[in-house]
Amino acid sequence: MFQMPLRKRLTIARRLAQGLALSAALALPSLADAKTITAVMHSDLRIIDPGFTTAYITRDHGYMVFDTLLATDSNFKIQPQMADWKVSDDKLTYTFTLRDGLKWHDGTPVTAEDCVASLKRWGRNDNMGQKLMDFTASIEATDPKTITLKLKEPYGLVLESIGKPSSYVPFMMPKRLAETPAGQQIKEQIGSGPFKFVQAEFQPGVKAVYEKNKDYVPRKEPPSWTSGGKIVKVDRVEWITMADAQTAVNALQSGDIDFMENPSFDLLPVLEANKDLKIETLNKLGFQTLGRMNFLYPPFDNVKVRRAALAAMNQKDVLDALVGNPEYYRTCGAFFVCGTPLATDVGSGTLTKGGSMAEAKKLLAESGYDGTPVVIMAPGDVVTLKAQPIVAAQLLRDAGFKVDVQATDWQTVVSRRASQKPPKEGGWNMFFTNWAGADVMNPIANASIGGRGKNGGWFGWAEDAKIEQLKDAYARASSLDEQKKIATDIQKEAYDQVIYIPLGQYLAPSAWRKSLSGVLDGPSTPIFWNIDKSE
Repeated sequence: MFQMPLRKRLTIARRLAQGLALSAALALPSLADAKTITAVMHSDLRIIDPGFTTAYITRDHGYMVFDTLLATDSNFKIQPQMADWKVSDDKLTYTFTLRDGLKWHDGTPVTAEDCVASLKRWGRNDNMGQKLMDFTASIEATDPKTITLKLKEPYGLVLESIGKPSSYVPFMMPKRLAETPAGQQIKEQIGSGPFKFVQAEFQPGVKAVYEKNKDYVPRKEPPSWTSGGKIVKVDRVEWITMADAQTAVNALQSGDIDFMENPSFDLLPVLEANKDLKIETLNKLGFQTLGRMNFLYPPFDNVKVRRAALAAMNQKDVLDALVGNPEYYRTCGAFFVCGTPLATDVGSGTLTKGGSMAEAKKLLAESGYDGTPVVIMAPGDVVTLKAQPIVAAQLLRDAGFKVDVQATDWQTVVSRRASQKPPKEGGWNMFFTNWAGADVMNPIANASIGGRGKNGGWFGWAEDAKIEQLKDAYARASSLDEQKKIATDIQKEAYDQVIYIPLGQYLAPSAWRKSLSGVLDGPSTPIFWNIDKSE
C-alpha cells in the first residue's frame, strides 16, 4: 500500500486548512477588520430593560439601542428627535408627528401606537412621567404617524418630561414590548436607535456588544447632548467589565481598551501624565451622592430613628473617602443641586458642617430604637459607590446603631433594592447611589424625593402626602419665584422626614485614548455616536 511521505501530508493539510480559513473569511466579515471601540464602563451590565431600573448603566445601554421622541440640547432646550410637535392655543393639546425613515431593528416601521404604549409604560415608572400622566386626559394614536396628547389643564413640563435626558428616559419600543406586564422586564432588545444589541455575545456582568445600525436615519442637525444627528462612525462598541481599577488603567495605557468611564480618583495623576490619553469631565453638572433608607421596615420606619441617622452623617467624611481631591467635590445641602436656581441649604442643619454625633446619640436614645441591625448594601465593584456605605456605617455605629454591612456588587444592589421583602428575607435597610445633576435639579425630575410609597414610589417607598401636594403646586407654578418658594418648602419637609440624605456633589472625569475623536459631553454620558477611531 502506497504511503505518502509525512512532510507532503503535512503540507497538504496545512494548505487545506489555509483554504478553509480563507473561505470562512470570505464568507463572513472579519471582526479583526471591524472598527471597534472597547470601553470599560462605570459598572457591569446585567439588567437590560431601561424601563425597569434607574441604574445609569442600563440607561446608557438604552441610548445605544433605543431612541426618544424629543431630546435635550446643551442649552437645556427641548429639540425634535423622532418627532416634531405642535401645541394648541389653549395649551391643552400636544400633537407629535413621527419623522420619516423610522424602523425598528426587526425591519418593521415605527408607529404612533408603539409610541403611545411606550409613553404609557414610562409614565407608570418615572417621576416626571407619573406627574405628566396625572395631568393627562388622554393620549392616543390618531393615525400611524401622529400621537395626540390632551391635558386636563395646562401643564408647563410636557415637553421637558418627554425630552428628559436621564433615568427613566422615555425610550420608544415596539408596542408588544411596551405592553410587558408591570414588574416584568422586556423579553427582546428591539429598538430603533443607532446601535443594535448583539444578544448572542451578551455575557451578563462580563461583556456587552453593540453593532452599528446601518438602517438608522440620523437627524440633520449637529449632535448636542442627546439631541441632533446620531451618526455612528464605528462598526462595533464592546463594553468589557474590569472590576479592578488598576487593571483597567493598565489596559487603557497599553491600548487594550480605548475608553474608561470612571477612573479611580487616586489614579488620575498617572493617566494625566500619559501623552496618549485625554482626561475630561463629560458631565459638567456632576453628580449628587445620597443615602436612601427603607421606610417599610424597622428601624427606619420610625422618623425619629431616621432623624438620628441624619444627624450622624457628615458630608465631608463621605466626600474625602469617595473623591479625596477637593478639586472634584463640594459639600452641598441642596436637594436640587448647588449652582441651580432652586439651590438652598434650608433644613440641612449640621450635615454640611461636620455632623453632630452628640445630637445623633440623643435623638437615637429618644427614638425607642431597639437595636435592630441596619442592613446596608455595600457594592465593591464601582469606584463611585464603594466609599459611601463604609463611611456611613461607621458614623451610624458611632451614634449607637447596630450595622450589618453586606458586601456585594452594584448590579446585585440594583436588583435587590427593588425587593420589598423584610431585611431578614433578602431585603435591606439602606443603600447609596448617585444621581446626575440633571436628574435631581427640580422636584418633578428628582425621583428620590417622591412620597408615593408603594404606589409607584422609588426604592425605599417613602410615603408623604405633603410632598406630593407641594409637587403638584410646583407643577402649576407660573413663575421662577413661585417655584423657588415651593421647592424650599419641599426641601424643608424632605429634611424633616428624612426622605433621603444628600451627601454632597462631585465630578467624575473620564479617560480615553487620543485615537478616539468626537467624544460628546452631556448629562447622560458616555454616548457612543459621533465617536470615530483612528488606527
